[in-house]
Amino acid sequence: MWKIITWFKNLKFRSKILVICLLSSILPVVALGSYCYYQIQHILINREGEVLEESLNQAISSIDYKVTTYTNVINQIVWNEDVKRGVTTEYDNSYEMYVFYRDILDPLSLNNHFLYSEINTITIFSDNPMYSHGDILRPLTNIEQKSWFDQILETSTPKFIVSAADRTFEVVSQIFDRNHSITNVVYINIDYEHVFNNMSRLFENNYGLVILDENNKPVYTFQDFQEKYKSYELTTNELLKKLNDGSLQEDFVFKSSSSTSYGWTAYLYRPLDTIYASTYKITVTVFIVILLCVVILFLSIYFLSKVTVRPLEKLEKNMELIEKGDLSVTVSNSSTDEIGNLIRRFSNMVNKLQEMINEVYKSKIAKQEYEMKALQAQINPHFFYNSLSLINSKAIIAEQEDISKMAQLLSTFYRTTLNRGKNTISVREELENTTSYVQIQRMMHSDSFDVRCEVDEEILDYTMLNLLLQPLVENAINHGIDLKENPGKAVLTITAKQSDNNLIFSVSDNGCGMEPELLNTILTTKTKGYGVQNVHHRVQLTYGVEYGLTYTSKLMRGTTVTLTIPKVN
Repeated sequence: MWKIITWFKNLKFRSKILVICLLSSILPVVALGSYCYYQIQHILINREGEVLEESLNQAISSIDYKVTTYTNVINQIVWNEDVKRGVTTEYDNSYEMYVFYRDILDPLSLNNHFLYSEINTITIFSDNPMYSHGDILRPLTNIEQKSWFDQILETSTPKFIVSAADRTFEVVSQIFDRNHSITNVVYINIDYEHVFNNMSRLFENNYGLVILDENNKPVYTFQDFQEKYKSYELTTNELLKKLNDGSLQEDFVFKSSSSTSYGWTAYLYRPLDTIYASTYKITVTVFIVILLCVVILFLSIYFLSKVTVRPLEKLEKNMELIEKGDLSVTVSNSSTDEIGNLIRRFSNMVNKLQEMINEVYKSKIAKQEYEMKALQAQINPHFFYNSLSLINSKAIIAEQEDISKMAQLLSTFYRTTLNRGKNTISVREELENTTSYVQIQRMMHSDSFDVRCEVDEEILDYTMLNLLLQPLVENAINHGIDLKENPGKAVLTITAKQSDNNLIFSVSDNGCGMEPELLNTILTTKTKGYGVQNVHHRVQLTYGVEYGLTYTSKLMRGTTVTLTIPKVN
């Protein structure tokens, strides 16, 4: 949860608006769509249950009617006095028996066959010593081995023997007569398919029907499932198991109906997946509607957030430019809301800041110009040059070459340093000034260090601020070479080259190097005199913040300072 909160806090403002609005809009749409979808499914399941119940009741009513009809048929025979008398009479001759067959049994059989075409046979089984008469009259011994025979002798009511496995439908009843010891049983064989023909047409497909008798033996079973629903086919035992453990309703919509007259129970069931399949179009429609709502909401919220946040994004980019040193205000807004007021106040603040910075820069530049002029004014050029010329003449007369050389170097150094009061100088003259200073330092140090110069001749005619290299050389000698402790002779290296549109100067020494703390603060720490910080600030004030000095140093190995300025003709 904390990770989600942190993630949300770090999102951009536009993304936050988008997420909040989408969640607050999409969740109700999805919830409403889901509720409608499940309600529709619930209604369809209930409706399917009602259809199943109605269909099953109609089917059971149809069977009830047929069973009642067959009960009436067998009762008409069982309680027919002519039949009872005919099968219990002791015949003296065959003619009387023939008359019974002709006048009673044959008309009864023909009449029932005519009225009920589904009746295959009507047979009376009797232990009365009579001749068999086709399928109408047979000896009782023909059925004594039947499993239901003993049960028939114990009751006078008709019994239905129906087998789903054998596909047989039989009705049996005893002709009860207290006056005779003769046993007579009426047996009717009915076309099984005709009795249950309506059961296979309740639905077009994908349903199952099981009718069980009072002993849970299948009277009728029917299953019709398409190939993709074949896994839902159930045996009678599986059906009973699911009914007992209550799991049938997990996969099926089912209804049951019982007949109190003959103890049968029917179960009609259909897979829930068939109902879900029927809601496929509804599901797709709901999904498309939700998706369209989400897309419309997303686009609306996206453009709303874009319109709302765009001024803030412009303000942020303008702030980044100002942070990098570009104090120009590029963002504007004419609205009078909070964002418009914020942008206007930001613009006013930057303008005031720019005015203050300009004043400070101008004052710093003026101060440095005054310092330079004061430094130059301290020396009277003509007096100074005349004095150096006199010293040089005396040194030549006295054959003192070192003194003569020193006087010449000082003359060259101060001539380029003073530069007639100008702030700019050619690269050539700046290098002459620096070289003169280095030679004076070598004489003062008794040539204790060597000097190496690597100059690109093509840059000598470019111009630059004067007195930029001499402080760097002075620093290298005073704080590097003079403090050198590592073995080997000290070496001062001066390079000048070009790169694209820039001039790059570097001053290196192999002296003591600098501590990392000093290296990180050398361009920001105040120093006495006209030091490297002054050089760095002069360059940046004149050429821009992308120019100036950079330092690299390693203890006991030396220091390198690099000056980068633009090419100026």
